[in-house]
Amino acid sequence: MSYAIIGFGKIGHALARAFARKGIEVSVATTRDPARFASDAAAIGPTIIPATLADAVKADIIFLAVRFESHPEIAKTLPDWKGKTLIDAMNTLAPLEELDGLPSSAVVAKAFTGARLVKGFNHLAAAILNQDPAVHGGRRVVFLAGDDDGATAEIGALAENLGFAPINLGGLSEGGLLVHARGNRWGHLIFKDLVKFD
Repeated sequence: MSYAIIGFGKIGHALARAFARKGIEVSVATTRDPARFASDAAAIGPTIIPATLADAVKADIIFLAVRFESHPEIAKTLPDWKGKTLIDAMNTLAPLEELDGLPSSAVVAKAFTGARLVKGFNHLAAAILNQDPAVHGGRRVVFLAGDDDGATAEIGALAENLGFAPINLGGLSEGGLLVHARGNRWGHLIFKDLVKFD
């Protein structure tokens, strides 16, 4: 299984650190030349590989950690995203009319034709996501939502490998609404920092 993070801002850095802590290789890409952020990647760890967008989208599992407004441009990188699992780690306060009344992840899923999409890793602020998920003998929670149960289970297993405690909220228009904004109001679980004790 190969992994990539598209977007290397605060959330992208935090996700890369999660991979680095576990020694798991992940490509990181932006629309810029990889040489421009290679030193940032190297500072996080040797398993963080700077890549072009064209190379990053070859991964099996891809985190979207760009500004929400940028996702349609990223979607054009491939004509068909079949066989890919995308993790929507983005947030937006876009007006509901702009989203046709849909959760933002449903809009993203439409743009990435053929991909399996899971909403996840978006509810934590970057500074929290950046921290080691092991907390006082427990594990920091990440909420996952999606309309493909197999994809959600796959990302749940990855979250566990990264040291997090995944909690499945169900479909995007069901429990997933708790980790979406609706117009200018955040879902009830966004920015809630919870720890699970086994």
